[in-house]
Amino acid sequence: MTWLVTGAGGMLGRDVVDELTRRGEKVTGLDRAALDITSADAIDRALAEHGPELVVNCAAYTAVDDAETDEETATRINADGPRLLARACARHGARLLHVSTDYVFSGEARTTPYPEDHPTAPRTAYGRSKLAGEQAVLEELPGASAVVRTAWLYGVHGSNFVRTMIGLESRRPTVDVVDDQRGQPTWSADVATRIADLGPRLGDGTHGIFHATNSGEATWYDLAREIFHLLGTDPDRVRPTTTAAFPRPASRPAYSALAHDRWQEIDLPALRDWRAALHEALPRIRKESLLRETP
Repeated sequence: MTWLVTGAGGMLGRDVVDELTRRGEKVTGLDRAALDITSADAIDRALAEHGPELVVNCAAYTAVDDAETDEETATRINADGPRLLARACARHGARLLHVSTDYVFSGEARTTPYPEDHPTAPRTAYGRSKLAGEQAVLEELPGASAVVRTAWLYGVHGSNFVRTMIGLESRRPTVDVVDDQRGQPTWSADVATRIADLGPRLGDGTHGIFHATNSGEATWYDLAREIFHLLGTDPDRVRPTTTAAFPRPASRPAYSALAHDRWQEIDLPALRDWRAALHEALPRIRKESLLRETP
């Protein structure tokens, strides 16, 4: 199968390219400089040149707070871009996997994870732009597209919460971390694996929305304590605090755990527990962090 990955310079995009390469797939990764997904002409040229059977869209505007004052840019990249991609895929006979987010839900306090068909109700500009992108893809390419929602991503590449905690552990005696937001810490490499699994199944009745997050639930405080534990230091150096202590322009979901029922329909298991994923991921992230610090 021939794949094209947009946003291939980002954390998840790089992992998707790496996973597909590991599997021996023919894959082209294009970063933002190589492909502007808001340009219909650029998309057409890329699809004509590379001839993908399947496109994975990892390109996105992810500056959640900045989107509150620049919703136009967020919408252009997160909504208009996916629509242009879907239309181009329809013209070129390609299928499309589009990556989305938990921010399409309200994030109001719940006790059970959001199923794939739960009503959406975004409360931020970022969430609205991502929901519009989901809708565009499913409208323009019905039957040959899938939306893969994920959340709380961390990985070897790029900035993320786990890398930040690794750095703070070595620089501060204590760290205050929010304990009133609950979700699912998710290793981007696990999501990349699931995207690679889903791609060949897309079409022939397999389409629509899937949730790809590691299983289980945690607060950011829980995650930070587990990171400190795996680093061999005292988890009590992490102190709980509230969202109100760190005010931001965009509201954060109080609860954003996602259910994974749709994987059963295509005989794939839900992603493993977040602790197991973190146990494997953290040494790799720590090694990469040390390499960055080495002159």
